[in-house]
Amino acid sequence: MSQGPDVVGMPGGAARVSGERTTVTEAAGALEPGQAIGTERRPAALVARGLFALTKPRIIELLLVTTLPTMMLADRGLPSLQLIVVTLVGGALAAASANTLNCYIDRDIDAVMGRTKRRPLVAKVAGHGGGAGPGAGTAIKPAEALTFGILLGAAATLLLGLAANWLAAALADAAIVFYVFVYTIGLKRRTASNIVIGGAAGCFPVLVGWAAVTGKVSWWAVVLFAVIFFWTPPHFWALAIRFREDYAAANVPMLPVVAAPATVAKKIVRYSYAMVATTLLLMPYAGAVYGCCAIVLGGWFLREAHQLRGRIASGTGSAPMRLFHLSIGYLTLLFAAIAVTALLPWHRW
Repeated sequence: MSQGPDVVGMPGGAARVSGERTTVTEAAGALEPGQAIGTERRPAALVARGLFALTKPRIIELLLVTTLPTMMLADRGLPSLQLIVVTLVGGALAAASANTLNCYIDRDIDAVMGRTKRRPLVAKVAGHGGGAGPGAGTAIKPAEALTFGILLGAAATLLLGLAANWLAAALADAAIVFYVFVYTIGLKRRTASNIVIGGAAGCFPVLVGWAAVTGKVSWWAVVLFAVIFFWTPPHFWALAIRFREDYAAANVPMLPVVAAPATVAKKIVRYSYAMVATTLLLMPYAGAVYGCCAIVLGGWFLREAHQLRGRIASGTGSAPMRLFHLSIGYLTLLFAAIAVTALLPWHRW
């Protein structure tokens, strides 16, 4: 599945900064700058690791963190090991497909942005091919990335459809299509609302997980979808504040690029309240123990959101990455609470 876009995603966007900085040097196995790797053939390990880096594995991790607890809540316990493995692997393949296709489409702006210029599709590798033009001298060629992304999506569809159910497969495909065509191609370079709408792609893993267990999408699955939907803008805007200059250089109209810092901070606080309120809608189904956890975690998130707004207003330095990293911990702990309470006798707790 796809995540939240270029981050965590969930998703469109679910994700950690370290995952965005995977370098060709790392992918090549600590290749030294200037070290030749051959002008005629690239080592298989370089190609394999480069393709793996294009899937943004750290983003996929967070998407899977939301999928398993959702399956447990839908099942009111622990689903079969086979179904868990099929759903998590199928979801990972779908997310990898969407992320790879995103890298293929965005390779022009990835080459401009400092945060992404070391991705395998754009970073030059000494001794590899030379020349000019798209893909010249890079670890991975554009055609390879495109083919790889399509194959990953096909594998996800077949695995989920044949081993889980076709509704789960269709939802995974919908996430890929939404992330690639709606967010990456349609919104990202055109509107500051890109992450608000496009971030819905990162919300699909909970629908996939629920559908894999029950064969349908219930109201409670929609509530979980909405939690991640409202979580994504504060999470990603915090990152975009930090890398505002990158997005400006690439002419990507992320909100921190086109709006005043105070406006961005105000929107972050508003979406944070909407997110916390949405988490409480799950209480009738998940129980009071979950509700207490959601209230405490929500207070933690809101406190940091307000502190970010205060730092921006006072001009003392925004430190947006504090909220970014906290948001990852928040979502992980919230869904951990869902997983634990799913194992409790819910009618009593």
